[in-house]
Amino acid sequence: MRRREFVTLLTGAATSLSFAVHAQQPGKVPRVGVLWHAASAEEESIYLNVVTKAFADLGYVEGKTIVLEHRFPAEQPERFRAFAQEFVDIKVDVILAVTDPSAKAAAQATRTIPIVVGAGTDPLGTGLIDNLAHPGGNITGLSLMTVDVSGKRLGLFKELVPGLTRLAIMVDPRDPAASRYRAGFEKAALSLGISTQLFEVAPPDGIENAFAMMERDGFQAVGFAGPSLFNERAKIGAAALSHKIPTVSGNAEMVPDGLLLSYGQDFPDFFRRSVGYVDRILKGAKPADLPVEQPTRFKLVINSRVAKALGLTIPPSLMIVADEVFE
Repeated sequence: MRRREFVTLLTGAATSLSFAVHAQQPGKVPRVGVLWHAASAEEESIYLNVVTKAFADLGYVEGKTIVLEHRFPAEQPERFRAFAQEFVDIKVDVILAVTDPSAKAAAQATRTIPIVVGAGTDPLGTGLIDNLAHPGGNITGLSLMTVDVSGKRLGLFKELVPGLTRLAIMVDPRDPAASRYRAGFEKAALSLGISTQLFEVAPPDGIENAFAMMERDGFQAVGFAGPSLFNERAKIGAAALSHKIPTVSGNAEMVPDGLLLSYGQDFPDFFRRSVGYVDRILKGAKPADLPVEQPTRFKLVINSRVAKALGLTIPPSLMIVADEVFE
């Protein structure tokens, strides 16, 4: 046997052993580290409740048959890194990394503890995995394909906002996925004859000023995405209504807070499925053998109350295909 082949064999054996150590052992209560992005359980309550219920639906009892270690980094890079390292230090069995920053921090902290990406924008493009079908290493999970549905999203939005020619794109420059969101909107807008302008806003203080500038400069709508902007959905919705600017997002859970329309992945379904990955790993599956899943369901959600406030009429074509319409 050649030396290189021997080293490769030893490396593979060591990796397999490390994952086996993290597999659920008889009589051992597994510990799962959940690295969120917001500052508190209250801010994450929508999806945190989905995660805890998903574990319960699989038969886990919090504190008895599983321990969930939730951490809230408040969008601060150093806190992402610190919490990821804490998970390594307390020897969790699996890390559930909710967004891109949490996944990146977890990947930097460990190459042995299994990591499940809950809602990664593009884990292949960001280098977290080697291949969608065969991720390799200690990382698997779900990919949002956010940019891929931007054209459909903006096309539906234009049906509701006829005559749309100027779109503001609001992003948080601290969001590592901001450039992808921007690129998706710009590509979709170009194909629809819509001009765009970028507004980089650090929430929460910059939101009201940004909407005031958009209204002053005659922008007809604003599109945005990203976890930090999701945290400020109530403030964004209020500012949008105050300045009479229609809004579009890829996140259905933002619509009840005053947005006009969303089209995108079913995020609660993503989190339920990510818990399924954790369950399989706790029962002995290796992340490298679990293909990264992509969206299987997309949701169109419209806020009719906001439409009325903006003087817009929801066309029957959208009413028929909408998954949910808020009154």
